[in-house]
Amino acid sequence: MKDNEHNEHNDSHGHQGKDRNWVPIMMDIPEEQQREESRSRQGAAGTVQTRNHKKTEGSVADSKGKEDIVPIPTDLDEVLSRLENEIGYKTSFDVVVREMTFGDRRTAMLCMNGLVKDTLLTEVLKRLTFLQPEDLSVHAFHSFLDLYVPAAQATKEDNWNSMLTGVLSGGTALFIDGESSVVMIDAKAFPARGPEEPSLEKVVRGSRDGFVETLMVNVSLVRRRLRDPQLRYEIVRVGERTQTDVCIAYIDDIVDKELLKSIKDKIAMVKIDGLPLADKQLEESTVKRGWNPFPLVRYSERPDTVAAHLLEGYVAVFVDTSPSVMTLPTTYSDLMQHAEENRQTPFIGTYLRWVRFIGIFASLFMLPLWLLFVMHPELKPPALEFLGPNKTAKLPLVVQFLLAEIGVDLLRMASVHTPTSLATAMSLVAAILIGDIAVQTGIFVNEVILYMAVAAIGMFATPSYELGLANRIVRLVLIVAVAAFSVPGFVIATTAIIILLTMERSFNRPYMWPFIPFDLRAMWSIIVRQPVLYNRTRPNNLRPQQRDKMPKTE
Repeated sequence: MKDNEHNEHNDSHGHQGKDRNWVPIMMDIPEEQQREESRSRQGAAGTVQTRNHKKTEGSVADSKGKEDIVPIPTDLDEVLSRLENEIGYKTSFDVVVREMTFGDRRTAMLCMNGLVKDTLLTEVLKRLTFLQPEDLSVHAFHSFLDLYVPAAQATKEDNWNSMLTGVLSGGTALFIDGESSVVMIDAKAFPARGPEEPSLEKVVRGSRDGFVETLMVNVSLVRRRLRDPQLRYEIVRVGERTQTDVCIAYIDDIVDKELLKSIKDKIAMVKIDGLPLADKQLEESTVKRGWNPFPLVRYSERPDTVAAHLLEGYVAVFVDTSPSVMTLPTTYSDLMQHAEENRQTPFIGTYLRWVRFIGIFASLFMLPLWLLFVMHPELKPPALEFLGPNKTAKLPLVVQFLLAEIGVDLLRMASVHTPTSLATAMSLVAAILIGDIAVQTGIFVNEVILYMAVAAIGMFATPSYELGLANRIVRLVLIVAVAAFSVPGFVIATTAIIILLTMERSFNRPYMWPFIPFDLRAMWSIIVRQPVLYNRTRPNNLRPQQRDKMPKTE
């Protein structure tokens, strides 16, 4: 139907349409009201189904994702009565209903205060005040929709459930007495902050805009950088109560269709009450990871980074109310790369990348190896004879390391919750009172504080915050293994972790690619930041439709 096409178009821009992957949610209606509606519809209650939050999974499967049509009452008084029961009209102060008469025809405008642009709605009402009865003699709904509502996006809606979802998403519904359809006006104005530079992905050279909590702003920031007609934004709603907008972004002639279908299917199968914590809850609902600490998706708060990944063949998932975007799939090497490397010359970018790699691996293995050399001095090569504490402390070394790890985590959490004006004071407390005095009293040795600081710096240098936390768990496992089983413990624990990472997959893509399975060309592009004109192909593991980025020169 033409109306459905309008709704799908409005869904991609205004977040109030229907999607084929969206499973509708039912609401309970009192039995007396159902009987009254059935009489008004002349026995049609057998074909009408209402919302029911307790719908079982079997009924959802039987519906096959198709939305049950709940007609909109033609009597305006009945509409207002249903709004009181279902959406909290006259109870919730932010539910606004403006009743007016235009051309001898009663109307009611429904919206959520704080989610609409009141100036636009005022202009709509001003225009409607000029209507005369003869203007609405026949086809009143057609007159309102096509002639007298001066809004950029105004569509027809025949489904009560879709109307409620659209209003709760920021739309405005205009009811006309005697009409079984409603005019949906897109006049959204979500509370939002302006784009700012992300705190976790800062660069010296580059754009300073970052994603915010408003979905339309985020997709527009990426669209501004990718003026490709093949860029697609598909929107679905997840969460039976929150009805959170989730946007799946990809470039149609580049992305692997099987990968895209897998991501869509996983999101469509999510059955959850809501996503108040946005993308993190969606990740845990779609990526069946169990207790694996390593991140299987990559988060980014930079539009340029997401745009670059889309050009490679990745799929980006935007979640409304979240300032970060998931890029799928991901690998361990992807999580160790940063935008700053591509903002410098290839030589400097390669240097920065190697410094980062060294810092990450030092944070993983420096403490366990030092502990191993201290426990077994005969293993130290002659060049490392200086390693080892000059004096002993009151606590065993392994206990010192564990306490230092917990202390660094406490300082990290304290820095997050400490006001900016007190951050300097907290740093002085951590450096002088905790570090220096702990060494002087003999609780710690100097080398433990030194190597713990190096490991912490390596963790903070990791571009992915989630990967840095996972690496910390690996370091703790290695320290405990070395303390308990010495050399065999270190070898077995390292091997087990590598095997675990090798067996892991992110949306059916090997997590340790290009190391395992080995891809020489891809491995070289990770080790060395190549010039743009030399990087002519997309990654093999993404299986893109177009392998080449640019035509080859003769």
